[in-house]
Amino acid sequence: MINETLQKLLIVDESENNRIAIKNILQDEYEFVEAASIEEAINTIERCTIDVVLADLKFISQLKDNDKILQIPLIAMVDSSDVDAGAIAIESGAFEVIAKPLNQTLVSYRIHNVIKHFKDAESVQILKDKQIIEMHKYVEMDALTGLINRETFYKRAAALMQVNIETKYYIIYFDISCFKAINDLFHIETGNLILRTAANYFRTVIDPKVGLCSRIEADHFIICVPQDKIDIEKLIIGLDVTVQALGIGHNILFYAGIYPVNNPSLPVDQMCDRANMALRKIKGNYMNRYAYYDAGMRELMLQDQMIVRDMETALQENQFSIFLQPIYDIKRNTINSAEALVRWFHPINGMISPGKFIPVFERNGFIVKTDRFVWEEVCKFIQRQREETGEVTPVSVNVSRLNFYNLDLLEFLLGLLERYELESWMLKLEITESAYMDNSHQLMSIIKVFREEGFPVLMDDFGSGYSSLNMLKNLPVDVLKVDMAFVRELEESERAYMILKFIMNLAKDLGMDVIVEGVETKKQLDYLVHLGADKIQGYYFSKPLPVPEFKKLLKENKICK
Repeated sequence: MINETLQKLLIVDESENNRIAIKNILQDEYEFVEAASIEEAINTIERCTIDVVLADLKFISQLKDNDKILQIPLIAMVDSSDVDAGAIAIESGAFEVIAKPLNQTLVSYRIHNVIKHFKDAESVQILKDKQIIEMHKYVEMDALTGLINRETFYKRAAALMQVNIETKYYIIYFDISCFKAINDLFHIETGNLILRTAANYFRTVIDPKVGLCSRIEADHFIICVPQDKIDIEKLIIGLDVTVQALGIGHNILFYAGIYPVNNPSLPVDQMCDRANMALRKIKGNYMNRYAYYDAGMRELMLQDQMIVRDMETALQENQFSIFLQPIYDIKRNTINSAEALVRWFHPINGMISPGKFIPVFERNGFIVKTDRFVWEEVCKFIQRQREETGEVTPVSVNVSRLNFYNLDLLEFLLGLLERYELESWMLKLEITESAYMDNSHQLMSIIKVFREEGFPVLMDDFGSGYSSLNMLKNLPVDVLKVDMAFVRELEESERAYMILKFIMNLAKDLGMDVIVEGVETKKQLDYLVHLGADKIQGYYFSKPLPVPEFKKLLKENKICK
């Protein structure tokens, strides 16, 4: 019966006498296994667990060629009369060398040391392997939800689809409606709870054997799943029920964009972009909660790529220009001010609609450069107007929310005023409700500084977002620009009329002025006059005009001095 407590020592030597001598020296310290040839030795290693091998020099290099021997300490027995034998043994792959004739004390000591070294090294390696696994887990996982992160998803999804080349997959991109509002209205822990709950739901419904789910950023999730393993409507309903069970008291809705994968070799990040493109088509639409990517969206993507490719050149070659849309004081029948809008005249594609390039610029950050271009062009216009006529028409400019992340924003604006010898009241700054949703505290502090420097601050598209009344309480703006959606519905909706009346009265009580934009018909104008509106902007009076045409229009009106 084999003693399982003894370590196994394989003796490889053609001489039986040598093998017997070794066993006599080591006596009961090991369980011995013998081999008289390389074939017998390799066979023994393949079928048995060996702790240490003691072999004649002639067998060392052949033994080292066997993969399994890499995990076993190998000791060479060499003739002490051969001065080069030790070096040859080490070069051939032996870990230790023992000289013949064998010394009992030395042999036992060296074998013990070799085994201990290997055991210690093995323990260290096991610890390192565990640390590497933990590190990989940390690098690959999203800390909040425990789902894999973006880069890991890209890598694993690509591998999954390449291995299962015959399987048809969906890439599905999820986003939560008004998630920033949830963080603002409640607490960040509430938002985190929603994200963790959604992650647990995805883990439950997506079989890890066939699919993947990931939180790629913020409130964005993405899954890769075989098309025959998913029912998108049931998935969204289940997601709604799961999140609503938290009892948060806010209408939390998930939207999904779906890309049916027809080319598994396409980079996964591009697949995700296409799914996100489908999502953007319906986000905020309460009737449609998901949409599929189609060829039309591909055309939109190609158009976006053209915009990104040419935007820097456009700025350098002055393809951008400003248009000015007058804002009328209908009580005085004069142009009160104007709003500056950017236009892009492409040398090949002609005029590119702002509705096409502005969203792209906001996504990739180029809007910061575009805004600064517009601000400077407006300052040039005001300076020339004052030099030519001695009069000034204040102009409002859009300050996109990405500008608020630049520490030199105020410095840049003040630098423009100094360079063109203007006063701050001449340049009005328009911000949007979305900027407040992004970072309300930062925006409030910046607006305070703007107003301290004398810049009038306008809230654009007021009423288009979730927290307009909350903003009125917090933001000390000078002017509200009412969202044109109210104006469009004035003729048909009594509620729109009542809401607009309430906004105008509230603004008056708070000491704010109101500009109503988007006025297109005489009937709309009459409604607004009846409500007491006096500052009007819209196509009924004038579309945005190139600077020369706007100057001609000014000559027909009394101008603010």
